[in-house]
Amino acid sequence: MQAIPLKNSLSQPQTPPRFSVKLKDSEKKEFILADPRATRALLACMDMTAVLNGAASHWGGPAGFAEIFSALYALVFAESNQGQIPWFERFHLINDTGHCENGLYALKANYGMAGLSLEKLKKFRSIESPLTGHGEAHLFPEGVYLSNGPLGSTLGQAQGLSLADKMQGKERLCTVTLSDGALMEGEVKECLSALPGFAKKGKLNPFLLILSDNNTKLSGRIDRDSFSMEPTFQSLKSLGWNVISVEKGNDLQTVFLALQKGFKEAWDNPLQPVALWIKTVKGFGVKATEESSSGGHGFPLKDSKDLADFLKEIYQGDEVPEDFLKWQRELEQFKPKKSEGTVLLEKTQAGISKALVLKKREGLPLVSITSDLPGSTGVAKFQKTFPESSFDMGVAEANMISVAAGFSKQGFIPVVDTFAQFAVTKGALPLIMSSLSQAPVIGIFSHIGFQDAADGASHQSLSYFAKTCSLPKTRVYCLSCSEEAFSLVSQVVEEFYQMRKKGEVPPSTLFFLGRETFPKHFAEGTEYHLKKAQILLDYSKGENPILIVTCGPLVREALKAGEELKAQGQGVVVINNPLVSEPDTATLSHWLKKCQGRVLTLEEHQLKGGFSSQVVLSLKKEGVSINKFKALGLNGQIGRSAYKAVDLYQFFGLDSAAVQKAVKEMVR
Repeated sequence: MQAIPLKNSLSQPQTPPRFSVKLKDSEKKEFILADPRATRALLACMDMTAVLNGAASHWGGPAGFAEIFSALYALVFAESNQGQIPWFERFHLINDTGHCENGLYALKANYGMAGLSLEKLKKFRSIESPLTGHGEAHLFPEGVYLSNGPLGSTLGQAQGLSLADKMQGKERLCTVTLSDGALMEGEVKECLSALPGFAKKGKLNPFLLILSDNNTKLSGRIDRDSFSMEPTFQSLKSLGWNVISVEKGNDLQTVFLALQKGFKEAWDNPLQPVALWIKTVKGFGVKATEESSSGGHGFPLKDSKDLADFLKEIYQGDEVPEDFLKWQRELEQFKPKKSEGTVLLEKTQAGISKALVLKKREGLPLVSITSDLPGSTGVAKFQKTFPESSFDMGVAEANMISVAAGFSKQGFIPVVDTFAQFAVTKGALPLIMSSLSQAPVIGIFSHIGFQDAADGASHQSLSYFAKTCSLPKTRVYCLSCSEEAFSLVSQVVEEFYQMRKKGEVPPSTLFFLGRETFPKHFAEGTEYHLKKAQILLDYSKGENPILIVTCGPLVREALKAGEELKAQGQGVVVINNPLVSEPDTATLSHWLKKCQGRVLTLEEHQLKGGFSSQVVLSLKKEGVSINKFKALGLNGQIGRSAYKAVDLYQFFGLDSAAVQKAVKEMVR
């Protein structure tokens, strides 16, 4: 069967690697490979640039993968050139390890692929560049075939590539690089069973899985903080994989020979997929990150003056190439932009941890069931204070929520946490089942909308309200600051406890919050109630007043716009409505009347099924009249990387300037 012919935009290597090393295979044949040290040096410069511009970036994963990528690409290019065909006609090079995509950007720049150069690497993670935080095919088709990001999300797609190739008689070896953290995800376990099953039936092309086993996740060592993955690796053989063990995963010669063997065995016997089980060191090349409990997951340096010594350590006494030293000197001259507006005080997460610790100390049976990200969500302090009441399920969001439901059914108050994108995609069915089992949970889901700016589209949750506000017996809050977080989380935990004591089943409550730093509060003396909105700015006496309704991180943009409109004499009222699933129609309708029925909603979310949909539907159900309405949000656009969320707010028309413009259009 022949499929519809589609154009493949992937690029060819233009030159041998500029920064290279030579080695010989077992038959003494010489190969030229990209120098893994150059990959690490480029990583360090790219990451330092991103950090100085206010973005997070990954170091540990790609540093540990450098030898694997170097050997893999050299072998693919060498074998393809023998047949004088484009490499992608004979191979699929699929990367599931999204945290390592910057290592591939560096490697491809070394080969001159996809138009990449050192200058273009300097824009990594900026809004101007297709080199996003994780690999995105829609923005960079010359360098990325399948988008990646959330661990394990690409292996199943690669399985589809191989099955499709086999169906149309296209002989091609599919390689997939995967991390041990991804092995904890349920969707990966499904693939690990299916791939050898289809291969045995003759329905799969040659397949090579390259597994990095570094025993490290974002929050620490896997075996110490969660459970040992050794039995999972050992089970591959019984599932039908041809397993090749590699102990020295950061020795280039060893990795090269192992990959060469894996290639041969996969080609020779397509009825059995091959798994290279490679022991690596996350953060390899720099002692401090090698020894760090997280493997130096994020880039460890904050000051560009420290970068020179970092590069010297990577090169282990050899001379650092001048290109990298020049980049480092440029970074020493870098002057960050001065921040404008409100002084930033703390993360919303601070209120989360304070509330959970307080309620636990009051004797409530709180338990934390997490999936590797407590340091990002605000739950880490609770886990450190009460380790006996904390369970890290590893990189397994669906399992986390299901386990929490079990705790709930037994009389505990379970708190789950992860990034919003993972919670609403991988945890959707478990959230439904917890409600059906009368086993409610409390969710702390961070990095909403464009707040995860630098990581790019795969990590930016832009449909979380649509996916959760329709869940049965579930309340959805969007938090704007730490004081609001402390008050509302404390009230919800107490309410859960009191309802359970009375024999009642409380609703599940999901709290969504940002990533960046915000003021502790947006209005002095604000009181927070579970079902009430807050009036943060009242200038209804101004000319042609407009009601602005928002929630979460965009409260800051709405207030900034409101203050500037007020200074211009434009009437404006700004309301924060944190309970998205049940808008405070009484408060909204009261102020809507004062604004002659004119309302503008603001959200970093798709407009379909989002915040504005909830607000307008609730008002209309109550018979409230709306004379003029405008919604600022996403109209089907996909996110992208940027250094900071405000860059994306400006790009998509959600910042304070866009709010002012929209208000002025409404009153013309």
